[in-house]
Amino acid sequence: MITVLYGGLCFSVAEMTSALPHTGGAYSFARSAMGPWGGYVTGLAENMEYILTPAVIVVGIGGYLGAIFGTPDAWAPLWWLVSYAVFVGLNIVGVEATFRFTVFITLLALAILAVFWIGSLGHLDFSRHAFDIEPEPGGSAFLPFGWGGVLAALPFAIWFYLAIEQLPLAAEEARAPQRDLPHGLLLGLATLVVCAFLTLVLSAGIAPGAAALGRSNEPLFAGLRTIFGVGIGAKSLALLAVAGLVASFHTIIFAYGRQIYSLSRAGYFPRWLSVTHARRQTPHVALVAGAALGYAVAFAIHWLGSDHPVGAVLLNMAVFGAVVSYGLQMLSFLLLRRRFPGVERPYRSPLGSAGAWVALAISLLTLVALFVADPIYRKVVIGATAWYALGLVWFALWGRHRLLLAPEEVFALRGGEEAPQRPPAIPPRGR
Repeated sequence: MITVLYGGLCFSVAEMTSALPHTGGAYSFARSAMGPWGGYVTGLAENMEYILTPAVIVVGIGGYLGAIFGTPDAWAPLWWLVSYAVFVGLNIVGVEATFRFTVFITLLALAILAVFWIGSLGHLDFSRHAFDIEPEPGGSAFLPFGWGGVLAALPFAIWFYLAIEQLPLAAEEARAPQRDLPHGLLLGLATLVVCAFLTLVLSAGIAPGAAALGRSNEPLFAGLRTIFGVGIGAKSLALLAVAGLVASFHTIIFAYGRQIYSLSRAGYFPRWLSVTHARRQTPHVALVAGAALGYAVAFAIHWLGSDHPVGAVLLNMAVFGAVVSYGLQMLSFLLLRRRFPGVERPYRSPLGSAGAWVALAISLLTLVALFVADPIYRKVVIGATAWYALGLVWFALWGRHRLLLAPEEVFALRGGEEAPQRPPAIPPRGR
């Protein structure tokens, strides 16, 4: 179901990106389709997703490093702090360094996954391991928690694909955004589909089994120990397996930096967030501010304590922002097709409006799932809703009176008769 959601989402986003190659991504599409309020409610939801998703990932990185080096749980916030410092710093250094490192770490992560896939083939026993969860009354071996379990699993299934839609935020760095961004987005999705299904199915088919993996903070490490034993070999591979988390962490830091910068530049967020580095011309203030907020939320949940893993709690908050953003992006797609049918679209979604409607429906279903699942998760999602509501109040009372005319607004005012010009690169400090 979630793969279908992302299929409809990514094909639609690819079309909108080819028509509107602006660095604002989802906010840009919504502002063009629905005006300033539409741009803000979409941008704020996406901002929540991109701020909280690195926080989820950094908790995972800390869990792997703690398991590898045998450090106590009390060290976890230190691992998080070091990770944020390193990768925010790398993003501040510059776009070229960021993207070169991204290519390297992504290829390394794929290589480690390939080692896991091949190694797991000799240990597969689906009848023993994949169906070892004790069914609840009314459940079965295949669906131990019934269809309610499927509903509760939707937010976690999103984690396989979360933030793949961030690619339009690199519009100002792409040489030919109308062509390259749709291709990159769809090839990225295809890669994730293959990796997601192989990793999920093969992990469940080997020891320690599905039930144990459901309780693990380092599921890939558990699988590698099954394949290579508990010696230095498995720990070395697990250290390399962190590369997958690092690849996501690093690129989503880039995404929230660009997204905060874009919203601030247009006046949606305070203007000081769009100040750029005097020499590097990177949005260093936005990068540091996003890291500070994400770390603070993760640390607060860790400090308050919970029977549920910190990463899982944060994940549900991030997914709240994501599915609200996805629903609004699909609405933007439908409105853009209706309001501006003649605008140049170098790429058109083969799924058309039907794909957007299906993605919208699954997004709404997942949003419902967040509120009817586990009581602890429901509480934090209500907290995320309150965060979102406060952002709307700020915009109603203050932000909407300080907006600037952005490229997306110019496009809308022209009635879509001309394809918008590519916006300028990030300006020097203070401009």
